[in-house]
Amino acid sequence: MKYTYLIVSIIGFIIPTIFVVFESLETGNILLYYDSTATLQHMFSNRISTIFMIDLLFTVLAFFLWSYRENKKDSIKYMYAVWLLTLLFGLAGGFPLFLYLKEKRVVR
Repeated sequence: MKYTYLIVSIIGFIIPTIFVVFESLETGNILLYYDSTATLQHMFSNRISTIFMIDLLFTVLAFFLWSYRENKKDSIKYMYAVWLLTLLFGLAGGFPLFLYLKEKRVVR
């Protein structure tokens, strides 16, 4: 499973980033951070996107809490990098990366 998590992590970082690059080129909002006000307005522009964003934000919060606890138990290397990558690029790549590092640690 270790390498499956790694592959899913790579795909989870690449595919959303493709859409971010297209949006960045189209709007000039580089990586959606340059104009954070516009990014937030679009993320919560209607009820459907608000539902998805709130769900995602709570999922990310739960991931951070759970991974913090697991890190205390298993002492996973580079945990700070997983959290940083999750904040910068999203949960689609960060969560499987955490699972890969956890599996790598447990298998040893």
